[in-house]
Amino acid sequence: MKKVLDEGKLILIAIPVLIWTLLPIYHLFVLSISTQESMLAGKLWPEKPTLQNFQIVFNQQHYYLTNFWLQLFNSFMIAIATGLLTLFIATCAAFAISRLKAPGGRSIMNFALATYLIPAAFLAIPMYKAMGTFGLLNTRVALILAMVALASPYAIWVLKQASDKLPKELDEAAIMDGANSLQLFRLVYLPLMKPSMVVIGIYALLLAWNEYLYAFLLLSSEKAVPLAVGLGLFLSADDAPWNLLMTAGLIYAIPPAVIYYGFRKNMVTGLTAGAVKS
Repeated sequence: MKKVLDEGKLILIAIPVLIWTLLPIYHLFVLSISTQESMLAGKLWPEKPTLQNFQIVFNQQHYYLTNFWLQLFNSFMIAIATGLLTLFIATCAAFAISRLKAPGGRSIMNFALATYLIPAAFLAIPMYKAMGTFGLLNTRVALILAMVALASPYAIWVLKQASDKLPKELDEAAIMDGANSLQLFRLVYLPLMKPSMVVIGIYALLLAWNEYLYAFLLLSSEKAVPLAVGLGLFLSADDAPWNLLMTAGLIYAIPPAVIYYGFRKNMVTGLTAGAVKS
């Protein structure tokens, strides 16, 4: 009976949370299949659902959607590059700090984590100044580097914690067999760190995918911005076609949802266990 009551309490909590989470997604979908005339009628379901909005978006038949596919490609490229670069930096740094015991490594990691005490929005202007100094403004490289800088401290910390759980005996056995540091990294460390590496790669990818402020500041060309900034152009007009905005937003939300649900088991494993425990 106690178990049933506990499960009932969880269900009572989960139901309103689920409704609260799905309600915006529901309205996003409803508006995406509504016409311009009926989208603000206040009805739970449009009288005449239509897929014409998707056709307009796919064919870029509106002046706000002229660069839709190019901006979507920019989003993919920036997100993937950010994920791979963050993963490379964090993996190498965590290996050096946790397994090689690099002098001062823990202090550097702690100082990097301290940057999260400052809101990311406050760092936007210094980041803009730094990118201007190096001549990187209005390039995708600027946004990629900015996202890597924001994602790396947390990524290093997560991988370092996961690396600490690896049995030290594995390193000693590999060294006794004649393995050097590079072989230890490639043959022992990387295979055991895969679950946590999946988590960090997806975390950095989604961070860059959803970023708006830094993309808006560092990129000014409509052909260079990601789709998140491109969709913001709809907000500059009083008579913007909100149904087209919702349609494009729904399309933009599909890739991260697919990635998350495709790797959710790996993410749970990486966040909880991280690796083999001694």
